[in-house]
Amino acid sequence: MKKVLITGAAGFLGSHLCDRFIKEGYYVIGMDNYITGDKKNLLHLENNPNFAFVEHDVTKFVKIDGNLDYILHFASPASPIDYLKIPIQTLKVGSLGTHNLLGLAKAKKARILIASTSEVYGDPLVHPQTEDYYGNVNTIGPRGVYDEAKRFQESITMAYHRFHGLETRIVRIFNTYGPRMRLNDGRVIPAFMGQALRGEDLTIFGDGSQTRSFCYVDDQIEGIYRLLLSDYSYPVNIGNPHEISIKDFAEEIIKLTGTNQKIVYKKLPIDDPLQRQPDISLAKKLLNWQPTVEREQGMKITFDYFKSLTADELYRSEHKDFTNHIKK
Repeated sequence: MKKVLITGAAGFLGSHLCDRFIKEGYYVIGMDNYITGDKKNLLHLENNPNFAFVEHDVTKFVKIDGNLDYILHFASPASPIDYLKIPIQTLKVGSLGTHNLLGLAKAKKARILIASTSEVYGDPLVHPQTEDYYGNVNTIGPRGVYDEAKRFQESITMAYHRFHGLETRIVRIFNTYGPRMRLNDGRVIPAFMGQALRGEDLTIFGDGSQTRSFCYVDDQIEGIYRLLLSDYSYPVNIGNPHEISIKDFAEEIIKLTGTNQKIVYKKLPIDDPLQRQPDISLAKKLLNWQPTVEREQGMKITFDYFKSLTADELYRSEHKDFTNHIKK
């Protein structure tokens, strides 16, 4: 039985990856420090004999006993609310954390896949975004802590690949949604659905003309899985190229939820990208992958998940308290 370490295992994508690899017959070690992850995302694996969990901060030395075949590094804050509240921790997990895991992969002779992001393209001047586009990023802006953590992560990963001959994979993840997203994480899908469920008006930042492309989580996990097992070491976009404006998307949510909320507009945050659409030609060619879940279907599943949350979860206005994780 092959063994895989998944960091950020209690997070949205990390927990789904744990499920997928267990289904495929792997022994999975999940690792998380719960800074943004949620224990309930892994409760269903608590008694699974092919799953073990280690509570650990990957910015500290990472030790795993025995053999290790694969590492998937998904530990990182991933929404603006998170990485604006804990900017230093965001930078550290992308730099120190990645360095630790690359060292572990080298020691274990394991293949490592790191989770990069479409944010490496910044507010793109090229549309749609291809893997050979270098991006338009403000390194000292408020979003720079996330963008630069991921850009450094890619750089050090390629350095280990070239200098040590390490087997590396890099996935650039575009907007992904589905069950286990945090309702209060600040991203547009949980924000809109939470507002609709609470009977609040839907808030759009800017004039709503900015675009996003949403990929359902099952499609994203399939793309990541295929990339890990491929022979390609350079970054690959995984996302859904079907682009929609935020205003049109808000109207879709109102229709889906059967509510009649108004749309209200607020000032666009600094460096918020105006366009986001992946070019997935490379993923199609290399991995024979493209998304298959239609947005209407995926949104229905996601909305049903949010509807199942308790009243406490639905009406909790305060975001997660990071105090215990912040070190001087």
